[in-house]
Amino acid sequence: MTVTIAKVPVRRKKVRDRHHRGVSRWVVLAGVTVGALVMLVPFAFMLLNAFKSPGDYSSGGPLSWPSEFYTTGLRTYWSEVNFPLKLWNSALIAGSVAVLGVVVSLLNAYALGIGRVRGRLWIVGVFLLANMLPQEALIYPLYYVAKEIGLYNTRLSVIIIFTVIQSAFGTYLLASVLGTFPRALLEAAALDGAGRWTVLWRVVFPNLRPTLAVLLIFFFIWTWNEFLIPLVMLIDNQTQTIPVALASLQGDRLMDAPTTNAGALISLVPAILFFLIFQRTLARGITAGAEK
Repeated sequence: MTVTIAKVPVRRKKVRDRHHRGVSRWVVLAGVTVGALVMLVPFAFMLLNAFKSPGDYSSGGPLSWPSEFYTTGLRTYWSEVNFPLKLWNSALIAGSVAVLGVVVSLLNAYALGIGRVRGRLWIVGVFLLANMLPQEALIYPLYYVAKEIGLYNTRLSVIIIFTVIQSAFGTYLLASVLGTFPRALLEAAALDGAGRWTVLWRVVFPNLRPTLAVLLIFFFIWTWNEFLIPLVMLIDNQTQTIPVALASLQGDRLMDAPTTNAGALISLVPAILFFLIFQRTLARGITAGAEK
C-alpha cells in the first residue's frame, strides 16, 4: 500500500538586508549627517584660524587659508594665561562638583523618592523651580554671602555654589526615578534586616549606577563650561578657570583673533578627551535608562 504525502508549500520569510533600508530611514540619516556637518563648521573655522598668523587674518579674513603653519598663538596663550594652572583649577572644580553633586542628589532623592517625607511633591516642585532660575538672578546674593563668610575669590566658593545648583537638577531627576523603584526589593531587604543605609548602598545604588554615571559626566561638562559665576567669584589669576582665562585675551578695543582661536582650541581638547573616555559609560547609562 502506497501512501502519498502532499507537500505543503512553506512560506519563507523575506530577510531584509540591513543595507537595503526604506527611503525614510535614508532621509533621516542624510538629515542627521547634514546637521552634524553644520555643527562642525564653527570648529573647522576655529581650527583654521588657530594656526593663522595675524597678518594672514588681517589680509584674508577668517575664511582664507593660512600661508604658513603659525604656532606662536598657541605658545602665547599657553604662557600668558598660565594654562597648566587654569587646567588644574577647572579640573579640580568640575571634578569636585561632579562627585559631590551626584552624592548630594542621591541622598536627597533617596529621602524624597523612597523615604516618607511629608510634602514630597512640593519639595520636588521647589527643586524644579530652582533649575529654572537664571544665574543672573543669583549672582548678587551669592557674591554678598561669599564676601560675608570669607569665601570670595576661592575655589571652594565655586565648588559649593555649583554643587547646590547641579544637585537641584540631579535631585529632581533621581527623585522621579526612585518614586517608581520596585517596592518588592525594598521589602525583601527589610525582611532580611537591612537598615536604611544598607538598603541605599546595597540595593538602590547598584540599580542606579548607570544613571549616576550619566549625571557625573553631565555635571562635569556643565561645570567645566560655566563662565558667569567663575568670572564674578574668581578674580585672582591663581584661581581662575579656563573659560575665564580665555575671555581675558579679549581687550577693550583690540582682540588677537588667532591667539583667541588657539586658546579656544587648547581649552576644548580636555573636555573632548573626557567625553571620549567616558563615551561608552554615557551610552550604557542612557541605554540602561531606556530599558528600564
